[in-house]
Amino acid sequence: MSRIGKQPITIPAGLDVSLDANVIKFKKGNSVKELDTRGFVGVEIKDGTLIFSAKGDDRQSRAYWGTYRALANNIVIGLTEGFTRQLEINGVGYKAAAKGKILELALGFSHLVNYELPEGVEVSVEKNIITIKGADKQTVGQVAAQIRGFRPPEPYKGKGVKYVEERIVRKAGKTSKK
Repeated sequence: MSRIGKQPITIPAGLDVSLDANVIKFKKGNSVKELDTRGFVGVEIKDGTLIFSAKGDDRQSRAYWGTYRALANNIVIGLTEGFTRQLEINGVGYKAAAKGKILELALGFSHLVNYELPEGVEVSVEKNIITIKGADKQTVGQVAAQIRGFRPPEPYKGKGVKYVEERIVRKAGKTSKK
């Protein structure tokens, strides 16, 4: 039995949830998100909660049960609170600047790296910290991973782009023989 799938999702005030066959529609203000369950799980709305149930007793049905419940919960959290991810830039001359829908990065290359932000993602830069905000957890994480991928942190001096909570295991440099 799925520990995650059996937990109901409470629908907060101001969020409208409707069920149309296999599609769950979440609406808050102008934002509308849809989750297509493709008929893999049973969904019902009771007393301001969203309840998921497995269609069958096989392993695949139980996996879908927990997965779709987690996806729906991420949509609810994204529309009410939003998701944030923070990156830290370390290195001499390494810097970032947000210019509209483009993030401009100077990462020690001979050219600037211009990263165009996808729809629904906002970026703010303060000193050497890049904060990525958005309503979609997957998109926010993907953007953070792509920005980190331009210059991952190296183990000798720690230069590069890393997550704020990430810990870099340092290596010892060269030693001279005496």
